[in-house]
Amino acid sequence: MINKIDIDTKTFVRFWLVILGFVVAAMLLWRAQTGLMIVGISLFLALALNQPVAMISKKLPGRSRVAAAAVAYALVILFLGAVVFLVIPPIVQQTAQFVQRIPEVVESTTSQWTSLGTFINEYNLQPQLDSALASIQSAAGSWAGDFGQNIIVGLNSFFAFIAASILVLVLTFLMLIEGPAWMNRLWRLYGDKEKVESHRRIAGRMYTVVSGYVNGQMIVSSTGALFAGLIVFILSFIFPEVPSSLALPTAAVTFLFSLIPMFGATIGGVTVAVLLALNSIPAAIIYIVFFVIYQQVENNFISPRVQSKRIDLSALMVLAAVTIGLYMFGVVGGIVAIPIAGCIRVLVDEYLDQRRDKQEQEKPKVILAQKVAKKAK
Repeated sequence: MINKIDIDTKTFVRFWLVILGFVVAAMLLWRAQTGLMIVGISLFLALALNQPVAMISKKLPGRSRVAAAAVAYALVILFLGAVVFLVIPPIVQQTAQFVQRIPEVVESTTSQWTSLGTFINEYNLQPQLDSALASIQSAAGSWAGDFGQNIIVGLNSFFAFIAASILVLVLTFLMLIEGPAWMNRLWRLYGDKEKVESHRRIAGRMYTVVSGYVNGQMIVSSTGALFAGLIVFILSFIFPEVPSSLALPTAAVTFLFSLIPMFGATIGGVTVAVLLALNSIPAAIIYIVFFVIYQQVENNFISPRVQSKRIDLSALMVLAAVTIGLYMFGVVGGIVAIPIAGCIRVLVDEYLDQRRDKQEQEKPKVILAQKVAKKAK
């Protein structure tokens, strides 16, 4: 038996208009993903800096939020300047020392090449070597041909990054200044007093999650920087060629890159290992072994436990959120996955609490209805 469903023209047109609206909205969001990412990063930074700005504004005469935001920005710039001052000079110094040692390296390589040539001739490996060299020359020629284009693309990416960074800083500053006023305007739109109080409570809990995540990440990064600087300081006593002045740059580099979840610590570890390798290969190997072991401890114990206490998530949920965010949305997804998971947990808890309260309110009515039904029988 075939059932025929009649759909009038008006409903048919509305259905396809809704589908078309969703498609257009998705296309617009996709095209605006860079702008939305900039706004999202600015909002994240504004939420992270809101508490320090509020504390500073309470201590300033007149409690000016603009002045407090300016002071917070100045402190951030001073911190970044101190990091650059601690990192750049030792790197330049170590590079200069390595350049001075190049003649020794060349002489050692030449002696090793003589032994290598004897080995190649003895085992008839010259054809394979010639083929490998030809492939390298071909790749080098292709790269040289695209060198100008690569430079232009690199410059465009660099200036785009600078422009995006400036936009993030300006948007964050404006959000810190105008954020409370916009929130007050939003709350005044509510007509239901009970609903506005409920939403205020939810927003406050979500803000606590974000600020707690930022504070937790600072603790994790500081712990990693402390241990990294300490191991390099110890290595300077074991290997005289490693200067003890590398301890502070190591701590600064580790702290700065560890603020980026998942891959930031690896970049910092590789940077420190290269600096140590310019002075002592054994010291660099020991540091790499330490770094791998410490990363396992940090990723599986320190970071999940610290973040779980700050944002009220279990260690399993923290690791699962980071993994899902990283594989779905890349680097940015990995960075914001934990606070988003915490905010989702807040919404779920609020929904369950409201549902439980509603059931508690309806329970006496159900009991009364059951009693009435028994008496009627």
